[in-house]
Amino acid sequence: MDVLANVLDEVRARGALFRRALLDPPWSLRFETGAPLTLVSMLRGRAWVVPPAGEPAPLGPGDVAVLTGPAPYTVADDPATPPRQVVTVEDYCAESREMVPLGPRTCGTAPDAAALLLGGAYAGRAEIGERLLRALPGLLVVPADGFRSPALDLVAAEAAVERPGQQVVLDRLLDLILVETLRAWFELRPGRAPVWYRSPGDPVVDHALRLLHEDPAHPWTVRELAAAAGVSRAAFARRFTARVGEPPMTYLAGWRVALAADLLRSTDATVGSIARRVGYSGAFALSVAFKRLRGVSPTEHRAGT
Repeated sequence: MDVLANVLDEVRARGALFRRALLDPPWSLRFETGAPLTLVSMLRGRAWVVPPAGEPAPLGPGDVAVLTGPAPYTVADDPATPPRQVVTVEDYCAESREMVPLGPRTCGTAPDAAALLLGGAYAGRAEIGERLLRALPGLLVVPADGFRSPALDLVAAEAAVERPGQQVVLDRLLDLILVETLRAWFELRPGRAPVWYRSPGDPVVDHALRLLHEDPAHPWTVRELAAAAGVSRAAFARRFTARVGEPPMTYLAGWRVALAADLLRSTDATVGSIARRVGYSGAFALSVAFKRLRGVSPTEHRAGT
């Protein structure tokens, strides 16, 4: 089972926010959009991405940065440059005395400015699956020398004009860039990839994970998984924990709750039906597991932004 395809299939931008900014130094934009996930790329010039936590990261031409929200972050010519503009959902172009409109979805200091920044953001949390968001760090950068998305040039051209049906085109292009970027990042940083993406490198554990992912609703036991893998219960439990980092049933509980979290946000199905779909006997059993692992009830999770 291609779990990455299953996870990324849940990515569906609706009303993606795209803007270009043309800037001359010194410049610094603080993004306070509250978006669950944002992509930033320098089409010209260089910049620094300053996340809400952690060290600033350099961003060169063609590099793509992915930030998970909703915490604010800053993109600047230098990490020491204080924010000169605040970007919000209502004022995504950050227009001011220094930033003026320069075309559709474009603003900045001058048409020939030294830096050209492209930013795209998902408007709502339901557009990005919980399993994906929880697998990503607050900031990741994929360098252009290891990856170059052809969709970047398409977005840069599309965002600079006004055309019929454009929002749908921009939505799909944002999805494409995200999928290409994350696939490249997982391949460049295999040690940072989630278990459901990478192979643990043990045929016994790989087989068990495939079974759990293909049919999470089955009432699996350690004994049954061990038998399917052709090893003893003790050997299986030891190998699985060593390779995955947690016991089999703990991993299964986390996977089931992650699936339920996505279904709660992406469907109108009842908590009870979702519970049975992912392997719990009913709403109460799912609620107990959900509160233990997430700290909130399924209903509270569904109501969250």
